[in-house]
Amino acid sequence: MTRRFYPAVLERGPKHSFGVWFPDFPDCVVAATSQEETLERAQSAVAREIVTLAEREKRLPDPTPIEQIEIPEGCDFIAVIVVSVEWPDVSERVNVYLPRQLIERVDKRAAALGMNRSSFFGFAVTTILAGLDRNPDPGLRAALARLSDSKKGAPLAKSTGAKRVIKK
Repeated sequence: MTRRFYPAVLERGPKHSFGVWFPDFPDCVVAATSQEETLERAQSAVAREIVTLAEREKRLPDPTPIEQIEIPEGCDFIAVIVVSVEWPDVSERVNVYLPRQLIERVDKRAAALGMNRSSFFGFAVTTILAGLDRNPDPGLRAALARLSDSKKGAPLAKSTGAKRVIKK
């Protein structure tokens, strides 16, 4: 989804504080003692709201046009600001069956990189897909085609007769 821009109202609060509220997200209200901190908190708060909507598989509301924002009586209005948001790419759990030795190798490499298994798999798949998009290697494409054509339990490639050398 493309970036969307949501209006918010910046107002003065009690004891030299500032507040921000969003017409399109009624439960999203933040406050702080400086204008900068309030704006920073507003960005974080609306981002959390967007993630919550995405996780609940709910639609993102259409932004209210600025000219339609009604400032309530008693609001010490400063300005209407605009906060940009992007629909997040929410994670989804998947089950994948892989050889135990491969999983052990993944876990070791992930730990060495300071990652968990899921992050490592995501990184690896993203890297491979980006590489295929930029520079499709015919050898890699052929290997992936063999993988996708193979039946469960069937060998992925014929033996080349090469012998494995074990270094001691």
